Amino acid sequence: MGPDYYPVYPYYGRKTECREQPLTFPPQSQDRQPGLEYLMEPRPISENPTYRGSGKLHGRTAIITGGDSGIGRAVAYAFAKEGADLVLSYLDEHRDAEETQARILQLGRRCLLIPGDLKQETQSTEIIRQTLHTFGKVDILVNNHAVQFTQKSILDITAEQLDLTFRTNVYAFFYLTKAAVPHMKAGSAIINTASDAAYEGLKNMIDYTATKGAIVSFTHSLSLSLVEKGIRVNAVAPGPIWTPLTVSSLSPEEVSVFGTSVPMKRAGQPFEMAPAYVYLASDDSRYMNGQVLHPNGGML
Repeated sequence: MGPDYYPVYPYYGRKTECREQPLTFPPQSQDRQPGLEYLMEPRPISENPTYRGSGKLHGRTAIITGGDSGIGRAVAYAFAKEGADLVLSYLDEHRDAEETQARILQLGRRCLLIPGDLKQETQSTEIIRQTLHTFGKVDILVNNHAVQFTQKSILDITAEQLDLTFRTNVYAFFYLTKAAVPHMKAGSAIINTASDAAYEGLKNMIDYTATKGAIVSFTHSLSLSLVEKGIRVNAVAPGPIWTPLTVSSLSPEEVSVFGTSVPMKRAGQPFEMAPAYVYLASDDSRYMNGQVLHPNGGML
């Protein structure tokens, strides 16, 4: 194993479970958002093969936006291993979504795919309608999707880009939460994907950073609003994670050094985020509300 690689599963003592992953990535880019995971080199690691569920989410139904790939896919796999049925919302990345669905079915859980544009409020009502029709309930909502665009200055951020970023990253969270809450019971959980950007700031993604700050505040306020209903609301603020969003928004040069600036000197893999979502979705976190977890490679 050379110096440019690290073992993803180094703590189990079995070579068959040790996989090499680059500390840095080959320069690459995709000219569309959302990005496509099946085109990435190397592919993100979505599943820890040593993870064994213990029924923490048995019989529950979870909706995950951006569930076709990246963090959403990894969370879906972990939820399935914990006994949940899945509803995966995504835009139009059908090949990635079908791959995710196939693995969830292999794990013995049901999985409903619902493509569509979450910037439109009607899409959220359709997701809830199909979820109730198929599974009869909504126990967990993971608002996870996002877009981001690099601009050197605020002067370069057009009104169209600003509107697109906020409608995708913030409005859609409101829309789907509004549609889901009337059907959620005490013990249900809402988990929002924020970002370390909300705390660190990103000078070349000002509008994206602003949406992630909004999500943190949304999480805090919504948790206060729903606590009397017994619905907990928390968030996860990942650091740099190797997902399709990376290659679809950064230049090849930025991709080649992605994640190397954090104290652990590497980007995270999607599977490394999944346990945080399992914790917040399960009864293990019953005394957690309005909080943000920070799996970010050591950033303060």
